[in-house]
Amino acid sequence: MALNITSIKTSSNGLWQGDNPLDFAFPLLILQITLIILLSRSLAFLLKPIRQPKVIAQIIAGIVLGPSVLGRNKTFKHRLFPPWSTPLLESLASIGLLFFLFLVGLELDLVTIRRSGKRALSIAVAGMSLPFVSGIGLALILRKTVDGTDRVGFAQFLVFMGVAISITAFPVLARILTELKLLTTRVGCTAMAAAAFNDVAAWILLALAIALAGDGVNSHVHKSPLVSLWVLLSGVAFVAFMMILVKPAMRFVSGKCSPVTGAVDETYVCLTLLLVMVFGFVTDMIGIHSVFGAFVFGITVPKGAFAERLIERVEDFVVGLLLPLYFASSGLKTNVATISGAKGWGILALVIATACAGKIGGTFLTAVACKIPMREAMTLAVLMNTKGLVELIVLNIGKEKKVLNDEMFAILVLMALFTTFITTPIVLSIYKNTNDISFHQTLRKLGDLDTNDKATNEFRVLACVHGPNNAPSIINLIESIRSIQKSSIKLFIMHLVELTERSSSIILAQNTDNKSGSSHVEWLEQLYRAFQAHSQLGQVSVQSKTTISSLSTMHDDICHVADEKMVTMIILPFHKRWKKVEMENEEENSEVSQHQMEENIGHGWRGVNQSVLRNAPCTVAVLVDRGYGHGPQNLGLYTTVTQHVCVLFFGGPDDREALELGDRISNHPAVKVTVVRFIHKDVLEGNDMSHSSPSKTNGKSYNLAISKVYPPKEKELDDATMARFQRKWNGMVECFEKVASNIMEEVLALGRSKDYDLIIVGKGQFSLSLVADLVDRQHEELGPIGDILASSTHDVVSSVLVIQQHNALLNGETPLSMRNDNVI
Repeated sequence: MALNITSIKTSSNGLWQGDNPLDFAFPLLILQITLIILLSRSLAFLLKPIRQPKVIAQIIAGIVLGPSVLGRNKTFKHRLFPPWSTPLLESLASIGLLFFLFLVGLELDLVTIRRSGKRALSIAVAGMSLPFVSGIGLALILRKTVDGTDRVGFAQFLVFMGVAISITAFPVLARILTELKLLTTRVGCTAMAAAAFNDVAAWILLALAIALAGDGVNSHVHKSPLVSLWVLLSGVAFVAFMMILVKPAMRFVSGKCSPVTGAVDETYVCLTLLLVMVFGFVTDMIGIHSVFGAFVFGITVPKGAFAERLIERVEDFVVGLLLPLYFASSGLKTNVATISGAKGWGILALVIATACAGKIGGTFLTAVACKIPMREAMTLAVLMNTKGLVELIVLNIGKEKKVLNDEMFAILVLMALFTTFITTPIVLSIYKNTNDISFHQTLRKLGDLDTNDKATNEFRVLACVHGPNNAPSIINLIESIRSIQKSSIKLFIMHLVELTERSSSIILAQNTDNKSGSSHVEWLEQLYRAFQAHSQLGQVSVQSKTTISSLSTMHDDICHVADEKMVTMIILPFHKRWKKVEMENEEENSEVSQHQMEENIGHGWRGVNQSVLRNAPCTVAVLVDRGYGHGPQNLGLYTTVTQHVCVLFFGGPDDREALELGDRISNHPAVKVTVVRFIHKDVLEGNDMSHSSPSKTNGKSYNLAISKVYPPKEKELDDATMARFQRKWNGMVECFEKVASNIMEEVLALGRSKDYDLIIVGKGQFSLSLVADLVDRQHEELGPIGDILASSTHDVVSSVLVIQQHNALLNGETPLSMRNDNVI
C-alpha cells in the first residue's frame, strides 16, 4: 500500500487495534537501527580474526542492506526501508556524522602537524599531489566512458574525483596502526603526522569542491561563478572567526576542567555540544556542509582533560549507535548492479589501480628520497592508501550534490572498501613488527650492576603507569633508589593505555613527543618535571612513551621496551591501590580501616602483570601502593630521615635481589633501611628449598615448582649476600634475624606496625615448610608473603614492593604436585 509521507504518524496504537508498527515512523526507525547494529556488529566479529577495522564491517553492512543484496527484494525494501523513511534515517545518521567529525577535529592536533618535521610534510604533500593529479586524469577518461558524467560541471567533477582518490582516512589509519602495534614506531608516527596534514588539506579541497558543485548536473548553466566565490570567501571568513574568537573562548572553557580529576561543570559540556550543531548549521547556511563546521569547531577545542571528557561523553553513543546508521544509509544508495558488463568492472579495476598507484607510488618515492629504508617506505605507502570513513563522507556529499551518479558512486565505494581492506594484510606481509622478535637476548638483574665498570654502571628502570594516581608513588620510589654516588639512573616512563573498541584512546599517543620525552598530558608532565633537577646534574635522565594495546598483548610491548632499552628493573603498579582518606576525631584502634579506601583498576591489568613476570628479561618489581609518596613522607630533596623502608629476607634469588635493592636505597640520606632475616627452624635442620613460580595452569592456588638449584649452594649464596651487606654498612643499617614458627603473624605485625612506609620482599624462594600453609591465596603474582601483605583483610598500612629476579632456571620445572614427597 502506497503511503503519503504527510500522513505518516510517529507511533502506532499497537497490533491489537489493527495498526502495523512498520507503517509508523518511530517503530520502524527502532527496527531499522536494531537491524543495522546487529548486522554491523556480526560482520565486525567475523572480520576480527583477520584484523580488519570496524569501518569495513559497517560499510559492508550498509551495502548488504542496500539494493545490492537484500534491497533487491522488493518486499524487504518497501517493508523495512520504504522511501518515506529515508529522510528520517538519514537525518539521524547525519547527526551522528556531525558529532563524529567533531570528535575527529578533537583528536586532530594542529601543533603536532606543525612540529612533525619536513619529512612528514614532504610525504603528505607528495602523497596527496600525485594521486590528486591522477584522479583528475582519471576523471577526464571517466567523463567519456561513464554515462551521465559528462552532464556534470567539468571543474566540480575533476575536483571531487581528485579528492576521492587522494584522501587518507585519519581515524581509520590510527586504528589500524594501533591494532598492528605500529602507532608509536617511526613508521606509525610519520604516517599519523602525514595523514593529519592530509586530512586538513582534504577538508579544504572538499570545501572547494562543495563550493563549486552547486546542483551538480548542469550547475555551470544555472549558477554564476560569483556564487562559488562568495561561498569560498564565506568559508574562509568562518575559519578565521573560529580561530580568532572561538578558539580563545574554548581555551577558557577548557581551563574550567580539573586536569587531575577531570571534573567539569555540565553547563560547559552542554554548551559545547550545542555549539557543534550551531556551527554545523552556519556552514550549511553558507553552502559548504554542516560537517565542515563541526570539524573546524573540534579543532578549536584545546587538547587536554576537557577534550578527553567530551570524547568520553559522546563517543560511545555516536560511534556505537549513530555512525553505523550513516554507513547503512550510504549502503542504501549503493547499487552494485549499476556496474554491469566487462566495461563497468573494467572501469572499477582502472579506478582501483589508479588510486593505489598514485597514492602508494607518490608516498613510496618521497619516503625513499627522505632516506627512509625501503621496507618502511613501502609500509608507509600502503598505510597512507587507507580510505574508509572520510572517503565515504566525500562520496555521499558528491552524490547529494549530484556530482556523482549511481554508477560512479558504487565504483568509488567499492574502491574505498578494497583499498582499506588490503591495508592490514599487506602491511603484515612486508613489515614484521619488531615486537615479534624474542626478548630473551640478555638477562639482567640488580646484582650485575656492582660487577660492571663504573663508566657503564647505569641503572636503567622502566616504570609503567596507568594514570595520575601512580605518579606520586613512582616519583618517591625512583627518588629513594637514586643514589648520591656517581652512578646514574636512566628512567623510562611507560604510560599504559588499554586499547578498547573506543578509538579515543588514540588521542593520548598524539600528545607524546618522542624526541624530547615530554608529554602534553598534565600528570605525565608532573612526573617528567619531578626529575629535571637531577637530570641537569646528570644523575637521572627521563624518557616517556605511551603504548596503546589490548590487555592480552600489553606485556609484549613492556618486555620489548625492557629488552630494547637494556633495562635492569621493570616497575609495575599492582592492579589495586589504597587511597588514604583523612578523617578527624577517630579512635586509634579504628584508624587503619577507616582511613583507607581500596581502588581496583580492573582484573585485566592483573593478567598483564602476570604475563610480564613470566616473560620479562630482567628483574620485575610490583608496587602495592598504600599512599606511598603522598603527604609528609615524600622524600623531596630533604637530608633528614623522612622515610623508613624494611627489607624482608627469607632466602633465594628473589630475596637476594630485594636485598640488592635495599642496598641501593640505603645510600639515600633521607631513607632509613631495616633488614629482617627470617629463619625457620626447619631451615636450620637442613630441609630442602623449593622455588615458587607463576602458575601455568588456571588454578587459584600457587604452583610451586622445584628449581634446578642445589639447596646447600642457595644457603651459601644467602649467607654470603647477607654477610657482604652487613660488612658494607657496618651497623649503619639495622639488620636482625627472627627465628619464627608463625611467619604469617610475624610478617603482618611488621605491616601493621606503621613503622615502615615501604616493605620490600622477594616474590618467593622459600623453604617448603614456610609456604606450606600459605599456598591458597588471592594473588599468585605477589608470592605468598607479598600476597599476605597486599591483602585488604589484614589491616596492613605499609606499601609493598614485591621483587622477582629473572631466573633462567625456571625452564623445565617440575610441578610440586608431581614430585615425590621424600624430596622434602
